[in-house]
Amino acid sequence: MNKNILKTVISDNMAEIPNYKVNPRNIHFEDAGNYVFVGMRRAGKSYLLYQRMQKLLASGVKPHEMLYVNFEDERLSGMKSDELNLLLETHLEMYGVKPVLFLDEIQNVTGWEKFARRLADTKHRVYITGSNAKMLSGDIQTTLGGRYIAIDVYPYDFKEYLRASNTEFSGDSLFSTYGRAAILREFNTYFRFGGLPESLMFSSKRDYLTGIYQKIYLGDIAARHSLENLQALRVLFKKLAESVKQPVSYNRIANIVSSAGVKISVNTIINYIEYAKDAWLIIPMQNIAGKIVEKETRPKYYYADNGILNLFLLDGTTSLFENLIAVNLLRRYGRSDSVFFYNKDVEVDFYLPETATAIQACYSLDNVDDTADREISALLKISDFLECRKLLIITGDTEKTFVTGGKTIEAVPLWKWLLDL
Repeated sequence: MNKNILKTVISDNMAEIPNYKVNPRNIHFEDAGNYVFVGMRRAGKSYLLYQRMQKLLASGVKPHEMLYVNFEDERLSGMKSDELNLLLETHLEMYGVKPVLFLDEIQNVTGWEKFARRLADTKHRVYITGSNAKMLSGDIQTTLGGRYIAIDVYPYDFKEYLRASNTEFSGDSLFSTYGRAAILREFNTYFRFGGLPESLMFSSKRDYLTGIYQKIYLGDIAARHSLENLQALRVLFKKLAESVKQPVSYNRIANIVSSAGVKISVNTIINYIEYAKDAWLIIPMQNIAGKIVEKETRPKYYYADNGILNLFLLDGTTSLFENLIAVNLLRRYGRSDSVFFYNKDVEVDFYLPETATAIQACYSLDNVDDTADREISALLKISDFLECRKLLIITGDTEKTFVTGGKTIEAVPLWKWLLDL
């Protein structure tokens, strides 16, 4: 790697730091902490790096005291792990100071974790991003030795989306006719097109989302893993989207994809799903009532962003509704052993052990087909099997309190629940 190229890259990036427009997200940084941010492509990981850099600038840190490198920069294409130290050498030659390092999409450099470990060992402050969940696999965590704080980065939540769109959502705006209408208008867009930060800048949001999906599907999954059966991959993601509210086994997925005319083995399905999870396209959720094998092999799969999910659906209102609830629960409580569904003696959409909360997702609570009675009955039954301190129905527009069987069940509209999270 040519040092003159590195000098140009470092200088160009340093000049951009003060000018980059960010909408601050609610993440607290420990001054003494090193961080690894992971999440799907375009979820806002780079925004967090720039947010932190601008915060440091405001506190008196000079631009040349920071080193920002984006490893998707074509000028760094083919960089090897044993060349990473050249970044430090070059920066020291240019400025003669020990920098705070910001390393964006570093998973593009195989073996990066040893360099990151050495940086932490030599008392550098380091912030790292990557679009691959395997960045935090057991082997890499062992190499990093607990020296980094891992943060999952999701697309905007609804509050962040409203702030980015300059929409007031506190105080009188929640109750005034015009304020409430503005919030609901933005919610309808957020509901259909998701919360990828850059999507707010595009009027043709579907075209933007299609481009992002193609990069994930073709780049982060197919190219990275040298996959040839692209038709099977396309059908798989469509079928997972159509099944987003249902637990589904590897065997069933293989049968569904094969029935569409694309023969595929169960082992290949398992591999493809793992690749999609690594790329943060989909997130699994387990059945808390399932046996150990069933938990691993028959989860629900949710898409990390409603906008991406909506690309696959023709009339997907109820699927988008449940998916949005799932993603916001996973964002708040974490992806591992924190959010479940319950499916054994009764079906309940979500259960949160940490708060002993059971949640049903019900877009419409109209009395047609006794919908309300059915949802209430399921919540009452789960409280016979699991501790339930809170019972909740998240609805499209119904806000109501039910008291029955000695239990209180709250029904709240999705948009209002998202603002209360």
